[in-house]
Amino acid sequence: MKFQKITPYLWFDYQAKDAAEFYCTIFKNSRIVASSPLIVQFEIEGLHFMALNGGPKFKFNESVSFFVNCVDQHEIDHLWNALTENGGSESKCGWCRDKFGLWWQIVPERLMELMRSSNEAQSKKLMEALLSMDRIVIEDLENSVKV
Repeated sequence: MKFQKITPYLWFDYQAKDAAEFYCTIFKNSRIVASSPLIVQFEIEGLHFMALNGGPKFKFNESVSFFVNCVDQHEIDHLWNALTENGGSESKCGWCRDKFGLWWQIVPERLMELMRSSNEAQSKKLMEALLSMDRIVIEDLENSVKV
């Protein structure tokens, strides 16, 4: 595997390979590149990752998350459901935690479009709608800014 300039390096207790396999089943264009008892190298959508079986010393938290830009509601729902099932959890504004404790932001491209095209009053309504959501629903965002 050719390394990119900066590679996310994820520390797991002992489930690095399970996590890599899990992520590769959720995201298209993903694969495990190499695996040993200590380190797993995998790729998601062209981005290289390394995962370490490092033991229980460190845990993931919200201070680091992966932002996933989604093209439509189907992609949001697919990723959200896959990441939050079997021990994952939901949070606000499109944030969720998977069963391994890693944090994700599942965000539609449409949200960025609405943020750029909104006036001050619409921006306020958009933010109110967003803050009321766990999983983001594009139709609800669009309805929040209708005049």
